[in-house]
Amino acid sequence: MKNLHTLNFWPTLETSSCLHPVLTGPDAAYLGSRVAFRCIAPNSPLTVTYDLIKDGDVLIATDTNVEKKQPAPFSMRVSGASGGSYHCKATAGGSTGISNTINLSVVIPASNTRVTSDRFPPVAYEGSQFTLSCEVVKGTHLSYTWFFNREELTSTTPSFIHLSGNKLVMRKVTAEHAGYYSCMAWSRVQDTKRMSSSTEVQVTVKVYVSKPRISFSIYKDGDSYHGNVTCWSATGSPPVNFSVTLDEEEVRSVTAAESLVAWFPVPIVLGVDMGMARCRVNTEMQELMSEPMALLVVPVGGEVKVAVEYLYKADSTPAAARLSCQVGRGTFPYVSWLFNGTVIPPEINEDPRIQPVLSHYAIADHRQTLFLAKLGPKESGYYRCRARDSYIDSGSWVESSAVLVQGTEFLFTIVEIISIVFCCVLLLVLVVAACCVYKMFDEARAYAHMITPNSCSDAFPLSARASQSRGPQVEASSDVQYQTFTTPASPAKPSALQVIPPTHLTAFSACCHQVGNCRVCGPEPAGSRTVSFTRRSEGSTPSLLCPLPQP
Repeated sequence: MKNLHTLNFWPTLETSSCLHPVLTGPDAAYLGSRVAFRCIAPNSPLTVTYDLIKDGDVLIATDTNVEKKQPAPFSMRVSGASGGSYHCKATAGGSTGISNTINLSVVIPASNTRVTSDRFPPVAYEGSQFTLSCEVVKGTHLSYTWFFNREELTSTTPSFIHLSGNKLVMRKVTAEHAGYYSCMAWSRVQDTKRMSSSTEVQVTVKVYVSKPRISFSIYKDGDSYHGNVTCWSATGSPPVNFSVTLDEEEVRSVTAAESLVAWFPVPIVLGVDMGMARCRVNTEMQELMSEPMALLVVPVGGEVKVAVEYLYKADSTPAAARLSCQVGRGTFPYVSWLFNGTVIPPEINEDPRIQPVLSHYAIADHRQTLFLAKLGPKESGYYRCRARDSYIDSGSWVESSAVLVQGTEFLFTIVEIISIVFCCVLLLVLVVAACCVYKMFDEARAYAHMITPNSCSDAFPLSARASQSRGPQVEASSDVQYQTFTTPASPAKPSALQVIPPTHLTAFSACCHQVGNCRVCGPEPAGSRTVSFTRRSEGSTPSLLCPLPQP
């Protein structure tokens, strides 16, 4: 037993001399064990009587020591009531002294140790906090040691596991926390250690179930059709309970013990809306619903067409192509692809020695998408798709129009197309600009020709010379007379006529030139062409019409 020497001293009562007894003994003892206290009053010349007192006034035992310098022993068996404060009183020759005090603790060994959890069975969900407790039926002054898969957890345990008293706290549960846990409750008195271990408890770490999804299929049995609703979750830990509702009323329910999928048969009539179906999933922690889905089967029909999308490399050259078959209507279409009239991939068993029509392709999205991973001469051609109802093997096909897919050697790159368009636009701008410039210079030249001085200054006696011109033509209407003189040539483009008063003829003489015996005002005729002029009478003042140059 461990003896604690003087801890503190009670006041000593003295008469003729002072006694200073000292009490030694253990401060802790297991229940049912024996402990021994010793009390001695040093330097006492007389016989000393020692009393062991508990809690200040309860006399436990008395001993008289007749031998000098020998302690008085006090031995007792520890019971549940033995715990308390002990001191001794020494009396000799009328003198009394009080010793120091020792507080004795009764230690009850641990027994019936077990591991408990927040929930039973001990199931933890990823990301949540989970606590295990080490419980005993009885025991005091206990310490605890935890084991995971029979390995002791120490202070080097990762921070997401926290040990506090008899608690093991998983602050954020992960899949790595799943395993077997046990604990040991123990106590130590001096050099004696007593312990009690629990049995192992398996902790299961579950994943929360994801939102359920719903799908629908149909098959033909004889002359009737049957539907099948599939409910499943992408993530989660079984077991889970699946149920299907039709127009918010539960139809069937099943527990999936080892998987995350369940199937439910439902009635079906082609072209008839059978209602809105949903899937429900239940666990001890969750209840989730899927999106609604209409139980309606529409036969394949309408327009079927192929959409082509080219995929380009970094240098803008086409590297692949994606063809999508777009079906006008139909709930369960089965799609087949054709290349230059040949089905790809072959839908019947063919001789394996025969090379396929295409070598670099892939089909996805329920056969509605065809990927051409390579674009070359072999892949260039006409592609079509056709569709029929998947639940009728002998159903009729609805085909699309053929779409031409060209290999890379036949396709212009984006840069080339932009360059060609830019050049065409630039050429058009240049042509238009040239025409405008030519028109401007032509008009300027004609105007300069009109205002250039001319040696011709005599008047133009229109009536006198009209009869001398070659091939005269005269037209009259009321008070206006037109005289036309034609030179032998093919008719030129008609010229506009400008009215020139007689007083201004001299100013416009620059536009006049001699044609035979006639003086004609207008542009110089190029070669042989028709030249016309007109004279109109307005009262007594004659006027002259001079042709204007045409652009």
